[in-house]
Amino acid sequence: KKLLGCVLAHRVEGSEDVIRGRIVETEAYLGGDDKAAHSFQGKRTQRNEAMFMPPGTLYVYMLYGMHHCVNVSSRGEGAAVLLRSVEPADEGSEVVMRQSRAKSEEAAKKMKYKDIGAGPGRLGGAMQIRVGLSCMDTCQGTSAVWFEAAAASAESDVVTAKRVGVDYAGEWADKPLRFYLASSRCVSVRDKSAEAALRSST
Repeated sequence: KKLLGCVLAHRVEGSEDVIRGRIVETEAYLGGDDKAAHSFQGKRTQRNEAMFMPPGTLYVYMLYGMHHCVNVSSRGEGAAVLLRSVEPADEGSEVVMRQSRAKSEEAAKKMKYKDIGAGPGRLGGAMQIRVGLSCMDTCQGTSAVWFEAAAASAESDVVTAKRVGVDYAGEWADKPLRFYLASSRCVSVRDKSAEAALRSST
């Protein structure tokens, strides 16, 4: 939740480009007890090793053999935060992010703004963050990927909802562990009931 509004930055290898995306949607995975987490019941493998490393460690995994999903380890054994959606933080980043995802210059220009970094697969593609960067410490000053702090998001803008695509996780499927900024156009999945509840409480 505290990552909302912060900027994810990536200095692309072999380039002077620094891609910056403002984080607008996250999901928390709480470790061993969380049936939706890759580390459920303490499962520890070469792939998910980053989940057991110090907070701030990148955990990148492949989904369907084509999408690179970007996570960062957090407090707690085997806990991590999935970065679900970003929006371009500046005009230069928007241009690079469009080009990173599109197959042609024309397709890049036609891409809808809300689709550039909405959803884990799109985020990884737009930010050019790949599996090879997994286990990187984002807190080191020399890291190619890092986070830039931002002012705390207003509580009146933060929606709390169920996670996406974890129906297999039993009672954990309904836990409110997804957070997003209601004001952003780049959220991957909106929860109208959760947004209504937010409006009624503020």
